[in-house]
Amino acid sequence: MGTLYTRLLARLQDNGRDFALFGISLLLAFSIWLLQNLSMNYSQEISVPVIAESSIEGHAQVSSNSVSISARCRLSGFHLLRMHMKRRMAPKHIAFAPSEFQHLEDNDFVISANALSGYIKELYGDEVQLESFMASRFQFRFPVENYKKVPVQAIAVMDFKPQYMSLGGVQVAPDSVLVYGEPSVIEGVDRVLTRTISHKNISSSLHGTVQLEPQTGVRISASHVHYSVDVTRYVEVVKELKIETRNVPSGRSLSVLPSSTTAIFRCVFPLSSDPTDNIRLYVDYADFAKSINGHCIPKVSSIPSSIIDYTLDPQIVECVESSK
Repeated sequence: MGTLYTRLLARLQDNGRDFALFGISLLLAFSIWLLQNLSMNYSQEISVPVIAESSIEGHAQVSSNSVSISARCRLSGFHLLRMHMKRRMAPKHIAFAPSEFQHLEDNDFVISANALSGYIKELYGDEVQLESFMASRFQFRFPVENYKKVPVQAIAVMDFKPQYMSLGGVQVAPDSVLVYGEPSVIEGVDRVLTRTISHKNISSSLHGTVQLEPQTGVRISASHVHYSVDVTRYVEVVKELKIETRNVPSGRSLSVLPSSTTAIFRCVFPLSSDPTDNIRLYVDYADFAKSINGHCIPKVSSIPSSIIDYTLDPQIVECVESSK
């Protein structure tokens, strides 16, 4: 056998072309063997270090600990090779829904293996099939943070086509958010503003999303909110109405200057009849008694549902009390 091997080696050394061909054949055979093995599927235990992110009320957004989430998975040799080359990978930051966690005590929360099965792509990648997790649950720590709930105020610049208007202004959802930070900082935060919502020539209802304005020194539980604007067409009805007085005590008299005002009513389109026929304007004596310098805003009685809005010109009248 040794003699045969010596002859073969001598022949290859004598013939450089044969030696090169032998080397190429050997390399080709090894490549085919490697590709075949890498393309096969294997069952393998995989561990991934994870830092959890979640919007759990009253707690930090990012967990203070990293947890190795281990599972037996089926994956190709190519994918397995890539994962072995990244054994010392940095922890993955994965965002979980708050509802996925169960509160144990204080800062400790657990997420079940069943809940984690919905995050296989984020944990291990696209080409991995889960067989089973190595534990039934995994525990994360989210430190307590100071927070309070404040309303969201929409900042809007709206330009409507003639005879179109909004019903109820801009509505946002959620209409309030949580702000986190040092007590001395969040104490001065009474609202969170949206970035400007701008639309022109509006003639139909609107909806969309808008970013919230960040505030220095605080973390906000949401980065954006949904907004909607209910838009309707209207007909304008203008009337000159006399201003009455009500609930004036016996023996007293209340005079209103001016005694009438121009009322502009915006009514639902189309208008089949005049909905302003039975409307009355009045000043209540109780409002006069609480007023400063006798300045009052007249009230409107018996507003039908077909009237969307109204304005008065002048809006404020002067009242003078006297004895009879």
